[in-house]
Amino acid sequence: MSGSGENADPAELSKFDRLAGSWWDQNGPSKPLHELNPVRMEFLRRATGLSGKAVADVGCGGGILCESMARAGADVLGIDLAPAVLEVAVRHAAESGIKIAYLSISAEALAAQRPQSFDVVTCMEMLEHVPDPAACLAALADLVRPGGHLIVSTLNRNWRAFLVAIVGAEYVARMLPRGTHEYAKFIRPSELARWGRATGLVLRELAGIGYDPLSRSFGLSARTTVNYLAHFRRADT
Repeated sequence: MSGSGENADPAELSKFDRLAGSWWDQNGPSKPLHELNPVRMEFLRRATGLSGKAVADVGCGGGILCESMARAGADVLGIDLAPAVLEVAVRHAAESGIKIAYLSISAEALAAQRPQSFDVVTCMEMLEHVPDPAACLAALADLVRPGGHLIVSTLNRNWRAFLVAIVGAEYVARMLPRGTHEYAKFIRPSELARWGRATGLVLRELAGIGYDPLSRSFGLSARTTVNYLAHFRRADT
């Protein structure tokens, strides 16, 4: 926990705030987020429709996924604790004429204020950056309505993920700034599934995210060795 009692690491928040100015530069440090966004949207559409749904995007960053979901017809709330990044999200949505609500609030605090309020909750590449990911997942689960969906993406913890996500992406290809990830915080699918079961969620699907160096593009994959997406569902009752 941070000094304020929030399940957030101030160093991690500062790390992402430093990227705020280049968040929407598709050739800048956030380029992988832009390249991953269509894959995330494909998985979301596969898991659940978005039109007319109340959606909360936790750890929304500069709003890349939020804007895509809003364009797909969702009523979107994006939350983040990195102030500079959230400011970028608010400004970009206004400039794009897209209606999105943004709040500086933690998942835990939002769950206390608005329990079971959302049809869909998304949390992309955030769990591996918080001090207590199991507690964070519990808060995400508390936000989901009966019959609703939770979509999470994170990084597996194994030697291949270390080589690809840290050595390859941060030091060799320099797709990400050095220090973006800490291997010890990566999460195995079995751990994520166990945390989900403890909150009453049912894991419906796991899908990996693969990278094709020839086409230089990401796509959904059956291999969950490195990056992966998880679809949880809350029971109707």
